[in-house]
Amino acid sequence: MEEPCGAGAAAPLRGDVEEPKQGSVLFLGGNEVKSSAVVKYSSAPPQAAFARLQEKTDLKLPPANWLRESAKLGPAGTTILGNSKKSKPFSSFGMAYDFIDSVGNDVDVVSDSENIKKLLKIPYSKSHVSMAVHRIGRTLLLDELDIQELFMRSSQTGDWTWLKEFYQRLIDQKWQRKKKSKEHWYQKAILSKFLYYSINGDGAAQPVPSTSKQHQEGPVAGESDEAGRASWPAPFEMPSSLSEDPGASNQGNVPLEPSYIVGHVASAPKEQNLTPLFNDGENSQGLKNDFVRNILWTFEDIHMLVGSNMPIFGGGRYPAVSLRLRDNNKPINVLTGIDYWLDNLICNVPELVMCFHVNGIVQKYEMIKTEDIPNLENSNFSTKVIKDIAQNILSFLKSNCTKEGHTYWLFKASGSDIVKLYDLTTLCEETEDKYQNPFTMPVAILLYKVACNMMLKKNQNKKHYGTIRTLLLNCLKLLDNGRHPQIIASANYMLSELFQLDEPKKEDSTDFPINGNSDESYSEEEEEMPDSDENGSYSNSSDPPDDNKAVAIIKSVGELSVPEKYKSVHRIRPSCAFPVCHGTEERCRLVLNHVLEGLKSVDSSVKKEGDLPAADPSTPIPLKYEDESTSGGPECLEKQMALFLDKMGSFQKGKHSSQSGMIPGSWQYKMKLQLILKSSKAYYVLSDAAMILQKYGRALRYIKLALQCHDTYCCLCGSMLPEVLMFLCQCLTLCGDIQLMLAQNANNRAAYLEEYNYQTKEDQEILHSLHRESRCQVFAWATDLSTDLEYQLSVSCKCYEAAYEILLFSNLKKENPEQHIQVLKRMGNIRNEIGVFYMNQAAAVQTERVVSKNVSTTEQQLWKKSFSCFEEGIQNFESIDDATNAALLLCNTGRLMRICAQAHCAAEGDFKREFSPEEALYYNKAIDYYLKALRSLGKRDVHPAVWDSVNWELSTTYFTMATLQQDYAPLSRKAQEQIEKEVSEAMMKSLKYCDVDTVSERQPLCQYRAATIHHRLASMYHSCLRNQVGDEHLRKQHRVLADLHYSKAVRLFQLLKDAPCEFLRVQLERVAFAEFQMASQNSSAGKLKTLFGALDIMTKTKGAFQLIRKELVAESEQISKDKSPAEGVSPSDSSVGLNKEEVLKLLSIFESRMSFLLLQSIKLLTSTKKKIGGINEEEVVLKTNKQVYSLLLRATANKGLTLLERTDLILNLLEQLAPNSEGSNGGIQ
Repeated sequence: MEEPCGAGAAAPLRGDVEEPKQGSVLFLGGNEVKSSAVVKYSSAPPQAAFARLQEKTDLKLPPANWLRESAKLGPAGTTILGNSKKSKPFSSFGMAYDFIDSVGNDVDVVSDSENIKKLLKIPYSKSHVSMAVHRIGRTLLLDELDIQELFMRSSQTGDWTWLKEFYQRLIDQKWQRKKKSKEHWYQKAILSKFLYYSINGDGAAQPVPSTSKQHQEGPVAGESDEAGRASWPAPFEMPSSLSEDPGASNQGNVPLEPSYIVGHVASAPKEQNLTPLFNDGENSQGLKNDFVRNILWTFEDIHMLVGSNMPIFGGGRYPAVSLRLRDNNKPINVLTGIDYWLDNLICNVPELVMCFHVNGIVQKYEMIKTEDIPNLENSNFSTKVIKDIAQNILSFLKSNCTKEGHTYWLFKASGSDIVKLYDLTTLCEETEDKYQNPFTMPVAILLYKVACNMMLKKNQNKKHYGTIRTLLLNCLKLLDNGRHPQIIASANYMLSELFQLDEPKKEDSTDFPINGNSDESYSEEEEEMPDSDENGSYSNSSDPPDDNKAVAIIKSVGELSVPEKYKSVHRIRPSCAFPVCHGTEERCRLVLNHVLEGLKSVDSSVKKEGDLPAADPSTPIPLKYEDESTSGGPECLEKQMALFLDKMGSFQKGKHSSQSGMIPGSWQYKMKLQLILKSSKAYYVLSDAAMILQKYGRALRYIKLALQCHDTYCCLCGSMLPEVLMFLCQCLTLCGDIQLMLAQNANNRAAYLEEYNYQTKEDQEILHSLHRESRCQVFAWATDLSTDLEYQLSVSCKCYEAAYEILLFSNLKKENPEQHIQVLKRMGNIRNEIGVFYMNQAAAVQTERVVSKNVSTTEQQLWKKSFSCFEEGIQNFESIDDATNAALLLCNTGRLMRICAQAHCAAEGDFKREFSPEEALYYNKAIDYYLKALRSLGKRDVHPAVWDSVNWELSTTYFTMATLQQDYAPLSRKAQEQIEKEVSEAMMKSLKYCDVDTVSERQPLCQYRAATIHHRLASMYHSCLRNQVGDEHLRKQHRVLADLHYSKAVRLFQLLKDAPCEFLRVQLERVAFAEFQMASQNSSAGKLKTLFGALDIMTKTKGAFQLIRKELVAESEQISKDKSPAEGVSPSDSSVGLNKEEVLKLLSIFESRMSFLLLQSIKLLTSTKKKIGGINEEEVVLKTNKQVYSLLLRATANKGLTLLERTDLILNLLEQLAPNSEGSNGGIQ
């Protein structure tokens, strides 16, 4: 709410933020000045009308109510004889603490109205000016620096001797304390009595309720000196909150410690809960805002937060007037006029009432409008000049008071025209301890509070991060760890909070502009360049000898009246920018650096330090390296997991312990918890980043540190918050991922071990701090780097199980469904990995086993382990409806069943081997699992690759089973017909799941498999036909089936370009099948037809022989090529995959069958020719066949021919036969 001073509205609460009202423009003496005032806080009661005293009232006589507490006068009543005009040395800080939102941003100056008036009167006044100036962002805090009082204190305590010596050497060599005159006290007394008469006109004392007791500050007249001195805090004393006795009352002279920043590490400001810095009891140290009014005064373009105690009365034509007492014999001078005018402007009071007296006897009253004050007789002044003075002084100070945290001293000696500005912080550090400056602590706290306030709003605008960081770094520069561990820890924690660990990987440069964002905060390192002459002369070559100590000088106060003589320098400072981190690691390292500083502060303030062994930061804490010989294997892990989960359960019950003796609930305890949690998060992010870079050793080291931090947090914390448990779940999940990757990349183990054992000094120091509270061994089972593959896989699995257990017992499953699904997926995956590991081990044992031996118990144990892992994994995937992964695990279980079947097959080592029932059982189980996998997927669209893979495995299983039954027929148990039927069924099912049409990488394999199945079926029916006697219908059926499957096999083998031998074998079997049919034929015509059919089959093998020839030529070329540059390269190194033995064998059979067929055809054709007589087509065929037969006989007789030559010959013969066979076929038909 807005309230012009003097209105009787209720005062807003201190710290309420209000919109300033529009400036009211006053036309004063022809000069236009804009001024507006908004009361931000007021403790004054509603305005009371003042009592007009009768003429001749004697003000030397005290009224009955004199010096009694008065709500109407507020502090002005009781302090009027004491130090009402004397500003408290930290008055601006009290206001700044209450209106922290304004500091650093909106307001240019925070000060007591008396100080503002003193500055604006500099060109008119000869009196001395001594003020302390501090910069916080763009705001300047001005406080009176009472040199007289300071040096009195110095004489008593020995403090500030450096400043006293400096002052005497530089300014006033004959310094001595000046005592106030009797006249001064006389004037004070009659003013006080006048005010008491004015609020109580009848002169009777009225008891006033002590509503303003909290504002009583001042002593009575005789105590004024002591009162002034008492407002100064001691330069530095150890606050009692850090004294040896924790129960000691807080007697410290300086309010040092902030209340602890409570809050769990999270981005949202509502969780930040940054509490106020001071307790109420600390406000008695002179840092309290003890003004009756705090006013936001805008004078032209200058925004000021001003404290005022001026009594305001109601009455007359105006809602508010100020009351003044004047000696009629002394005319009003310019200084008094400016004083009255500024007071009324600041408080927005429209009228001034002056009471004139002579020697204490009231003469008359006069009312003057505020805008008329500058035109009073003897007191003429230009308001425009006052405005210029204000702008020049502000510009001068802003340009030169550039370093946050430094105390600047604005000084003008009495009667001098020169104004000088010194940097007391620099001077103090050159001579003595910086803590001899009593402003150090209030400034540090204010910097801290402004940063806290901005931190609460940090999510609204990231561009303020740079400012917050600068404020906190400047705050830390002023603090001593031994004296202020709590603020240092809090500031470091806040600095660590500025770096968002969960940000996306790439930094958005627009969030953190490199060149800073405003003039809100200035570089603490950068030196200010002197302005050019047009902006004011800051020459160092002034008359006094030591003037080079001054930061800046105004050579003549007259310069301040020149419009825009001084211009403010608002340069954008690079240090205000938030540091742009070029990667996750850099960001985390900055966080950890601040966390470490915070931990050091906490640890240094905790008692019982002597009870702990001194930690030497240079000695690394050993990262325990597990060897498989000592690890105890997965069984040991089970126990460790049980202990861990038991401990997790105990956290829920609220047990906690600190080895260092921290008291639960103390600021150290709360702060350490937050710092530890922050470090844990930083290490987690580092681990995750290392994981992405495939630096698995480094990732394991970081997750070990993250879990060690978490372990310490758990030891300290009574109850685990859901978000902390959730974070632990994420850590364990990541740890499981890392252990799995280490297991899968065992060949790089040496490099990973080196990464794992490396430690930075920072990490060691953080670990030392953790070891003060806990042994950090709860998660040791999860973070050891083992060399045993099985152990690593088991650890990974246990990590996921632990994460799952946390989700279960903390009821986080429903709140974090995504995390729950991720953990179950990982559990399913690791169980698959372990199942495959045991399955491969079983296969390896089986390979090493002697053929005749039975299945060993080791194998059976491995099967059981593998099977249970697959089963659990399938349950995990099914529980989250992950059909694809469930199908893959079912597929792997099918593969395990096939390995079991193979193991039982190997057991039958003798030559009478038959397909055993155990084999059949396991193959059928495998088939069941593959079919379940297909049912799990439902249709191919769900995941084509997995669907095709399962189909292929199913086809393979049927094919293997059929092949084994065919090759090792169990005739001792089953009839031949039944076996043939089962083989046929299994082969047809294998064909059903063998997809020859879909174009894929597996298509040639499928085509080869299908061709082989047709070939085997054809061979089986061919064999049945040979061995079968009797049932003609069945024989005919077998003949048709054999013919059908042979032709299908041929068609498929023809599609393949890399199976010439298989094609040749099938064709030769077809020829044999034709020969078998011919044997049972009686007529010559029938036999001839069959013969020509067989020769036709022979000629169709030309393509196969061409492929064989091509391979042989390529091979011979490769051999000659290899021999020429370097001898001794074996032909086996060539990439040709032709089986020469197979080719030779097939070629010999081919030659013999061809020879036989040609001979038979010649015989048959000759006999038919004799019968028919005459020349026809058959004679041509006969002639060709004789010629080919002759060439073939010669070739077979020549044993010296190479394989390539023989192949060429066959190709040549087939070329000759080809047209004839076609023609003869036509002729015969």
